[in-house]
Amino acid sequence: MTLEGKTAVVTGGAQGIGRATCERFVADGARVVIADVADDAGRQLAEALGEAAAFVRTDVTDADSAAGAMQTAVDRFGGLDIVVNNAGITRDATLKKMTDAKFDAVLDVNLKGVYLCTQAAVPHLEARGGGVILNAASVVAHNGNFGQTNYVASKAGVIGMTKTWARELGRKGVRVNAVAPGFVATEMVLTVPDKVLDGLRDKTPLGTLGEPRDVAAAYAFLASDDARFITGAVLNVDGGLVL
Repeated sequence: MTLEGKTAVVTGGAQGIGRATCERFVADGARVVIADVADDAGRQLAEALGEAAAFVRTDVTDADSAAGAMQTAVDRFGGLDIVVNNAGITRDATLKKMTDAKFDAVLDVNLKGVYLCTQAAVPHLEARGGGVILNAASVVAHNGNFGQTNYVASKAGVIGMTKTWARELGRKGVRVNAVAPGFVATEMVLTVPDKVLDGLRDKTPLGTLGEPRDVAAAYAFLASDDARFITGAVLNVDGGLVL
């Protein structure tokens, strides 16, 4: 697999799975635009990755900001080939305690943000004669998850949009796929109490949590020409959890 000569925008690219994805893409020969609201972490990562990376502060819920991230790829590296819609948040609560503010915040970032970034990216991808869009779903979109009405709804929506865009954009040479991680040892997940994490490991056939690099590897495969005949797919990276 190689991404030599490709340019990618990775939203939420400063931390966790997004950071691992940026690191993997650069290692595979790509240039990356780190699109995130985390200024310090984003700039530090861009500096660490060198000339192959650029940081741009990006609010995926704002259409102009999303468009600016895609334009940065064109201005800095000459074009856009890959978009990884990785940015996401959680605001967990049971249905009875869910507020409109929590529901709307998660849908705005996790669902509308994917829509806005993809809409902004497509003209640039078509100008290159094709490209790849990769969306962050989740295994909870398949089976639901206690206390995550908003998060599950957003990720189920991402899967639906992925399949729709695969149909719409295929003849333009644009492949669209989703990756559905299970429980991955990111900063967010590791704030969960040890007793809960132990339970998650017990439920996973491989007996361990994933690591950000596991998801990054899936993105790297789907972004590469080795996946040239794959579109509209949802790849679970979950250690068998959904089994």
